[in-house]
Amino acid sequence: MASTKPLRLGWIGLGSMGMGMATNLQKHLSRESLPDLVYHNRTMSRGDALRDLGANPAASVADLASKADIIFLSLSDDGALDAVIASLSGPGRAADLAGTIVVDTSTLLFVLAGPDDAVQAIEPFLVGVMARSAIRLGQDVTKSSLLKTAGNFVTAGMMEVVAEAHVFAEKTGLGNEAMEALLEQQYGPLAYSMSRRLTTGAYMPPPGERPWSDLSLAIKDVSHGISAASATGVRLHVGEVAIKHLKEARLKDRPLDSSSMYGVLREEAGLDFATDLVKKRDDAQ
Repeated sequence: MASTKPLRLGWIGLGSMGMGMATNLQKHLSRESLPDLVYHNRTMSRGDALRDLGANPAASVADLASKADIIFLSLSDDGALDAVIASLSGPGRAADLAGTIVVDTSTLLFVLAGPDDAVQAIEPFLVGVMARSAIRLGQDVTKSSLLKTAGNFVTAGMMEVVAEAHVFAEKTGLGNEAMEALLEQQYGPLAYSMSRRLTTGAYMPPPGERPWSDLSLAIKDVSHGISAASATGVRLHVGEVAIKHLKEARLKDRPLDSSSMYGVLREEAGLDFATDLVKKRDDAQ
C-alpha cells in the first residue's frame, strides 16, 4: 500500500452491530474527505441506508477485496466467516490481497493483536469512530480471539447471575424494581443493562421480531470458551451452568435473546417462562 494515498476501506457483514459500526465509519470518512467505504452483504438491500450516506456496494467479496486496502469483517456466524475467508484466500486471490489488512470486528471494544504496521494502519478508524476503546495485545493474532472468547464467557456468566437475582427477587417478594435499583446503583451500567433485558421482556422478543442478541450465537460463544479452557486443563463451572440454561431455552419454539436463560430459571422456580409483561404484550398483538 502506498503511504501517500488515502487507505481504501471495505466492510463485509451488515448485521445489527455491523450496520451501526459501518455507518459511523462512513460518516467519519465523509467528514475527513477520505475515500468512501465499500461494502458487501449477503442481503445487499441491508446496505441501502449506507449507500445513501455515500458508501459504495460491491457485488461480491472478490469485488470488494480488489477495491480495499483494509477489510473489516462483522460476521457472527462461523459458516459465513469461513465462506468469506475462503473467497478472500481462494485461487488467484493472492495478488489482490497483497498488503491488505483484514480486521475481525465484534464489539465496541476492539482487541488488537498482530504486526505493528497493521495495527497502526487501522487505529485512526477505531477509537472515537467505531469503538469506545481498544486493548493492545502484542504480535500474536490468536490472543485477540482468545480475549474475545473470555469476554463472551464473562458476559454469559454475568447474565446468569443477574437472571438468578431477579428470580430470587420475585420469589422472595423483594420485587424486580428493587432488584433493578440495586443492580444499577451497586453494580453499574452493564449489570443494569442486563437487568433491563429481563424486565422489559427483551429476553423473549415479540413473535416475528429479531432478538437483540441471538441465543444461538451465545451458545456458540460460550461453547468456544468452555472448549478453550478445557484444552488447557481449566473448567469453567459458571460457563457450564450458563450454557445448560441457554440450551434449555433453545427448546422453546420461537427466536429468543441470549438472556433467555431467565425464562428457564423462572420455570425452575415454579414461575412461567414468560413474565406477565411479556404475556400482556404478546396478547395485544
